[in-house]
Amino acid sequence: MSMKSVIVTGAAAGLGAGIALKFDREGWRVGIVDVDPAKTQAMAATLKNGVALLASVTDQAAIEAAFERFGAPDVLVNNAGILALGSLLEQTPDQFRRVLDVHLMGTYTCAWVAAHAMTKAGKPGAIVNLTSINAITPGPGTGAYPAAKAAIATLTQHMAIEWGPLGLRVNCVAPGFIDGGMSAPFYADPKTRALRGGAVPNGGLGTIEDIAEAVWYLASDSARYVNGHQLVVDGGVSHSLLKQLPRN
Repeated sequence: MSMKSVIVTGAAAGLGAGIALKFDREGWRVGIVDVDPAKTQAMAATLKNGVALLASVTDQAAIEAAFERFGAPDVLVNNAGILALGSLLEQTPDQFRRVLDVHLMGTYTCAWVAAHAMTKAGKPGAIVNLTSINAITPGPGTGAYPAAKAAIATLTQHMAIEWGPLGLRVNCVAPGFIDGGMSAPFYADPKTRALRGGAVPNGGLGTIEDIAEAVWYLASDSARYVNGHQLVVDGGVSHSLLKQLPRN
């Protein structure tokens, strides 16, 4: 049996690196897509079967070249993202657009290239996009992030209904309060950790490994009949509004 393969975007560090490590442990060949040459090479070198693929998800030509070099993967994980925090009145349209370009257009570009590569190779495949609980309940001061992630959730459904007949499954994972990745500086503050962790019904922050396991499930054959689904991994916090309010 030939080795299965996955491409993970934004995988040189943080959440993407954790996802890449999960697939590596499962014996897959892993393509590391990122924009920092040194970090991308270093991350690929830590894996048993890692391949560094230097590319920005906003550059279609670079993404196409990366897929050509790697070959059609069995799975694509769209994880790459950026943050530009601030209120909507403070965030300029250019800043807002930049976040949309990386998250929404980056997800679409990579998925579009992957879908063409997978169907051309005649292999069934899976795409897992990363959204957020901000796609469900926007948090104040998060700029374009909630809009971008909500758009990805809808795009996931759209891809699922159009690409399902082609043999492709497309799902997404919505992380909650995760202690790692882009949120790591935020949770370095003990007061913030305690406040946020205490709001979670499960009683604490989630980990990168929690998200990697969810992505792995949706990418695996165990989820062969799951398509167009957003798997929320947040310890129940997105359903806990009434928990935060006094009864009397």
